[in-house]
Amino acid sequence: MRFAPLRHDVLSLIGNTPMVKVTQLDTGPCELFLKLESQNPGGSIKDRIGLSMISAAEEAGQLGPHQKHLVEATAGNTGLGLALVSAQKGYRLTLVIPDKMSQEKVLHLKALGAEIIMTRSDVDKGHPEYYQDMAERIARETGGFYVNQFANPANPLAHETTTGPEIAAQLEHRLDAMVCGVGSGGTLAGLSRYFAKAIPECEMVLADPQGSVLADYVKTGSMGKAGSWVVEGIGEDFLPPNADLSRVKKAYTIPDAESLDTARQLLKKAGILAGSSSGTLIAAALRYCREQTSPKRVCTFVCDSGNKYLSKMFNDFWMADQGFLPRAAHGDLRDVITRRYADRAVVTLAPTDTLLIAYGRMKLYDVSQLPVLDGGKVVGMIDESDLLLAAVNDETRLRLPVRDFMSTRLQTVDVRTPVPELLTYLDKGFVPIVMMGDEFIGLITRIDLLNHLRRKLR
Repeated sequence: MRFAPLRHDVLSLIGNTPMVKVTQLDTGPCELFLKLESQNPGGSIKDRIGLSMISAAEEAGQLGPHQKHLVEATAGNTGLGLALVSAQKGYRLTLVIPDKMSQEKVLHLKALGAEIIMTRSDVDKGHPEYYQDMAERIARETGGFYVNQFANPANPLAHETTTGPEIAAQLEHRLDAMVCGVGSGGTLAGLSRYFAKAIPECEMVLADPQGSVLADYVKTGSMGKAGSWVVEGIGEDFLPPNADLSRVKKAYTIPDAESLDTARQLLKKAGILAGSSSGTLIAAALRYCREQTSPKRVCTFVCDSGNKYLSKMFNDFWMADQGFLPRAAHGDLRDVITRRYADRAVVTLAPTDTLLIAYGRMKLYDVSQLPVLDGGKVVGMIDESDLLLAAVNDETRLRLPVRDFMSTRLQTVDVRTPVPELLTYLDKGFVPIVMMGDEFIGLITRIDLLNHLRRKLR
């Protein structure tokens, strides 16, 4: 039996990631291989460039005993790679990140000791709150080393010298197409340079989120206006200096819904937990494979682990709130309710449950009020203020049952009630309880109503 060799440094675990062939998805006449960059110690392909860029800065004298502060703009995974390496080397790291990043990534970064500055994701380059411009300004004002993954030559070099050779060796130099995305441009540029020498017949294919300008640039040579997209880590509103698209002959624009669904299907059918950008890459790779009329060997990445997105793309409620999970339209208030009682999605209490149980469920599910049900009937509502009033002078009362403190002044509405009428009840502090005859359908909160109205914009 063979075992992996003993390592004495977590940084030595970066790279040499496994490759797996996809057999559970329709790949047409082609073979599709996934390089599992999610197996890096920091959980993503960006560990490679985190180590490469910091090592290069040390060799150039830009980092060391005289300079221990790094500043970078990141959509997440580059920050994690830099944070992993910085923590091991004793550097201070300040990261400027857009506000669409998943909470799992933010918490991971903070746990590694990174200083996080959140900024807007709805502004373009040139705006003072654009994440790259802000990071460059902070580095200048504080005297920190600005990593600048978008123009740092050590970024593509990492892929030219490690990722490319690994792929070639694992696939025995038999590769017809390599599918990449572009965030900073380093992966595509580095692999293009390596394959141009090692496997010159390999076609470079771009996977781009809908809203990014890069796929259109490949197709037309002109830079259009960027939109917005949910997928994290790839897609741009400008052409990064590191991005070398000269060998890209095919580009696919992938909508968010297709990216997220592909990642979810990959987990369900192949057992691989992949992130949102991986969904974009694999969706493009599948499109490419299915278009072919002869067998080809195609490779792409699982860029990072889906455990960074459990609260988002792998959360059915988030997917429904965003409009990514199709639901039958009823033309009544059932279309507004995200969490329906019939789907066992409503968090409830029994009259005999204690206030401590109510508190625990509010914290766990991030809600501020809960319905109290008895025999399937709503008999009360309890919210945070009820708990606070009960316990403020005697915390032992948290052990008492909710029936002693719940409100029985309930506002029920028929499922056919017009949406505008809900505001009357919400403004009075009620949470409308939606009924269809004697059947409890669910609750409607302000955020449910806002989500419903936003979905109508699509």
